Amino acid sequence: MKKKRLVSLLSIAAASVLLLVGCGSKDSSSQKTTTITVGASANPHAKILEHVKPQLKKEGINLKVKVFDDYVMPNKALASKELDANYFQHKPFLNNWNKKNKGSLVNAGGVHLEPIGVYSKKYKNLKDLPQNSTVLVSSNVADYGRVLQIFKDAGLITIKKGVNLETATFDDIATNKKNLKFKHTYEAKLMPKLYESNEAAATVINANYAVQAGLNPPKDSIALEKKSSPYVNVVAVRKGDTKKPAIKKLMKALQSNSTQNWIKKQYKGGVLPAK
Repeated sequence: MKKKRLVSLLSIAAASVLLLVGCGSKDSSSQKTTTITVGASANPHAKILEHVKPQLKKEGINLKVKVFDDYVMPNKALASKELDANYFQHKPFLNNWNKKNKGSLVNAGGVHLEPIGVYSKKYKNLKDLPQNSTVLVSSNVADYGRVLQIFKDAGLITIKKGVNLETATFDDIATNKKNLKFKHTYEAKLMPKLYESNEAAATVINANYAVQAGLNPPKDSIALEKKSSPYVNVVAVRKGDTKKPAIKKLMKALQSNSTQNWIKKQYKGGVLPAK
């Protein structure tokens, strides 16, 4: 009788062990990892994404960051499904790209503002620019309105009535107090080099390229875009993908208070949190 009881107890113990092993297997398999690839400019976009990687890993998201050094390929790569999202542009740029390429990429949410700035080796203020000075601007049409706004705020130009600054070009200048020559034929990534070689009285540089070149926008620029600017950098995805769980988790991490505060401290005004 004792022998039978011992066998019975051993059987129960064995069954319990199998049950626990089975439960353990179920728990580990339920935490599946989802991999997403996000295209980004090197700095600050890729660095911000690297910052949220650990947070996303805890939530089952394996974030891969693919770095691009131009403004052309990231949207093409996203549209062709080489990427799950990209993070390098502001909304007017995205809208302009969709219009020119018959695209349907959408804004998943804003993260930060890179204040575009005017830099000069010779002058300390926009108002110090001499008559007939040349100002170098990139060929990125989506940024023209930002540049015009800076010079308008300084009282150096006015814009034709009825023109929306977000879609304005240099042809929309109504009055030009100092007859400034805006030369806009350069790739955005070349602007820091043009500034360093002192090619003109002033050079306009996007904050991401300024930061990459070792410039501190608040300290080194002679004029800087205001924080109230509508040109917040966004994460773009294909139409219909904003509701995907992985994209939602990505946006939650990027827009969290901890990440927004990190951006503020890390870049000291060169990059501003959207919140």
